[in-house]
Amino acid sequence: MSAGGRRVEVPGDSAGSLRVYVPGDSAGSIRVYVPGDSAACSVGADETARAIVREAAARGTSIELVRNGSRGLLWLEPLVEVEREGLRRAFGPVDADAVPGLFDAGWLEPGAAPDHPLAQGPTDAIPWLASQERVLFARCGVVDPLCLDDYRRHGGLVGLERALRAKPAEIVDEIKASGLRGRGGAGFPAGLKWETVAAAAGDEKFVCCNADEGDSGTFADRLLMEGDPFSILEGMAIAGLAVGATRGFIYLRSEYPHAIRVVRRAIDVAREAGWLGRDVLGSGRAFDVTLRVGAGAYVCGEETAMLESLEGRRGIVRAKPPLPAHAGLFGRPTLVHNVLTLAAAPFVLAQGSAAHHAYGCGRSRGTQPFQLAGNVLRGGLVERGFGVTLRELVEGYGGGTASGRPVRAIQIGGPLGAYHDVGDLDIEMDYERLVEAGGLLGHGGIVVFDDTVDLAEQARFAMAFCAHESCGKCTPCRVGAVRGVEVLDRIRAGEDREANRALLESLCGTMRDASLCAMGGLTPNPVLSALARFPEDFEGSPRAGRGSAAAMAGRQEDER
Repeated sequence: MSAGGRRVEVPGDSAGSLRVYVPGDSAGSIRVYVPGDSAACSVGADETARAIVREAAARGTSIELVRNGSRGLLWLEPLVEVEREGLRRAFGPVDADAVPGLFDAGWLEPGAAPDHPLAQGPTDAIPWLASQERVLFARCGVVDPLCLDDYRRHGGLVGLERALRAKPAEIVDEIKASGLRGRGGAGFPAGLKWETVAAAAGDEKFVCCNADEGDSGTFADRLLMEGDPFSILEGMAIAGLAVGATRGFIYLRSEYPHAIRVVRRAIDVAREAGWLGRDVLGSGRAFDVTLRVGAGAYVCGEETAMLESLEGRRGIVRAKPPLPAHAGLFGRPTLVHNVLTLAAAPFVLAQGSAAHHAYGCGRSRGTQPFQLAGNVLRGGLVERGFGVTLRELVEGYGGGTASGRPVRAIQIGGPLGAYHDVGDLDIEMDYERLVEAGGLLGHGGIVVFDDTVDLAEQARFAMAFCAHESCGKCTPCRVGAVRGVEVLDRIRAGEDREANRALLESLCGTMRDASLCAMGGLTPNPVLSALARFPEDFEGSPRAGRGSAAAMAGRQEDER
């Protein structure tokens, strides 16, 4: 197909070249952004992009279509943006059928179609976005993920350039002063890890990025990998300079095929541009990155199981000590962080430790990407400084439940996180405060449930999940989870309920105290929290109307 004598390429796979579709004469063309993120593509973004290109060609309108990442407003995906004279206006959700009507309304003209049902106004002014504190995700959804020029224009590589001028100890001191803690869930001070690896003796050292994001309700790693992959590579390079490593590995879960393609291409682009490889930005210093794809084991989110898998073995947790910082990948000193932790390093180096420390509260410094999922009206990613309340996230950003029914429970921190009731809605979201409340922040996932949820069934799911995902190395986790499912089934069936409750609590104590890693050690969290906060759900067989979509639909039909 052609327009204006130029070839028009209709987008197919959104993980290919992300900026190639220019109908007509490109001079003075209008830029249109359609997310190529897998969440947007799952609801038709590729079809929307094709429709926009076809419609523009048919009308002889010149556009430049860019496949950006998602800004995280997942309830508005596909969120299409039109940029003219530096101003981006948003429309969403835009499916392919809506495209002709948008062209009829003149949506590409300055200030046009403000009253169109899909018009969201200037993107940066959308309240859901405007009130956030975007640090890690400042570029996500803004730039072409695979364009280094875009990355530079929006502040990229400044941190790496500063790191190349600094001594390793100075880089480590900057990270320590920033208060950055591991965003993978443990919240361990990142600077102490960097300092330990830097001081460790070894003829070779490694930096490993654990991108095996497997917690239910979490997607921040994926959004960043698909929307701003260069930030992760820059963070890894900075870490390598600080600790004395010349090689890095990204361990990415196989369930993220789109992220795999984007990250693989980003590594190639960075290497071709000379800021990965034997001579980073002409400094004479080496650092390169290799992508490895995991086989999908949840336990490989644990750092030592990931290292085992990277070495080509089954992902089984290692006993500690030795710590990976002393003897990690192939027995060498290894710095292991998750995606968000490494992606924070460029900001710290570019803006200084004080700029990072200015966000947050107490010992929880910086920002945290909170992921809203489950039965929530406006699901997506919210980046705010630590200290924002759960109520602000669930009711303010999330808008309450998608069903319109009352919120009953919120699980924070993935499948091993505790269940909280509405009495905790005013809790401040930081590491220490959540621990005081009997929970954990984890990777920042927040899953919302309305009053139709059966918490006894959710507790059983936690035990069954552990039984399925356990690496099998230690008895408390391997056997305890299986027995836990059996005990919960007896409780729910009303068999000797008090004795079985006591047995369940004892079993959870053994798993918590004796498991080799957090897989078994944290599984009691959802079980015991559900038992303590929602005891009525354990008093007999599942109550009518709870626990199934069919039952919920039936109740809603009765109410109508």
